[in-house]
Amino acid sequence: MSVTYKRCLLIDDNYIDNFVTRRILESSNFAEEIAVRQSANEAISALKDGSVKPDVIFLDLRMPLMNGFEFLNEFDKIEFEGKEHIKIFLLSSSLDPNDVKRTTDNKYVVQFIHKPLTHKTLEELGS
Repeated sequence: MSVTYKRCLLIDDNYIDNFVTRRILESSNFAEEIAVRQSANEAISALKDGSVKPDVIFLDLRMPLMNGFEFLNEFDKIEFEGKEHIKIFLLSSSLDPNDVKRTTDNKYVVQFIHKPLTHKTLEELGS
């Protein structure tokens, strides 16, 4: 797979999940740069101050303090250049059909992906 995106933001509170997902993204040449934030609050701050300018976001749903749904609500409130072009993929271990429905109804979410992320899943995103 050739590089698809310039910048990718990975938001997940689990260090191991971040490590595995980042390795998959790197080995697939998914993005030139991969930024990792271990909380939705950190990610919102980074987006607000412009220190992270992603083309694509992989977002976990189940996180303490601010979960993925709350992140999406906050994301909707902030304004920055290029926001409308960002693709958000929900990357979650949730099996709750209501979670899937809630995310697919969100205008920013492109797809719900069940953890763990795989090379095959990434290839399917590109097609």
